[in-house]
Amino acid sequence: MRALGLDLGTRRVGVALSDSGGSVATPLTTIDRGRKRHRDELLRELLALVEAYDVEIVVVGMPRSLDGTDGPAAKRAAEEIAAIGVNLPVPVESYDERLTTLIAEQSLRDLGVRAKDQRKAVDQLAAAEILQSWLDHGRATEGDDPQ
Repeated sequence: MRALGLDLGTRRVGVALSDSGGSVATPLTTIDRGRKRHRDELLRELLALVEAYDVEIVVVGMPRSLDGTDGPAAKRAAEEIAAIGVNLPVPVESYDERLTTLIAEQSLRDLGVRAKDQRKAVDQLAAAEILQSWLDHGRATEGDDPQ
């Protein structure tokens, strides 16, 4: 199953794509929201990606607080995830994204990428972290079958 992963941000949306077997997530692109971009434009771009890559599910990061509660950012994300779900022809799921941006930033620092060059890459890497965690969690759950 091919899945698309999203890291929603106020200025950029990081996008990652899984392989067709649903095993490995890879950074794909960054969608720049700009200051005046409307949700409709984002939805059109997401629909184009879903169709171009034969995506079967979209996984969107849910920015929960470190203690697991839903703060203001999670509530805003939930509204946007609902709008995405209504407008795409595939299922849309949210998945806990705690610490994914920090992990992505650290990975880029470890690779020696300068801070100013990290902006677009960090969103894609965060989306890949979200998607890879979701893929791994699904495989682990499937592997728990006692039969």
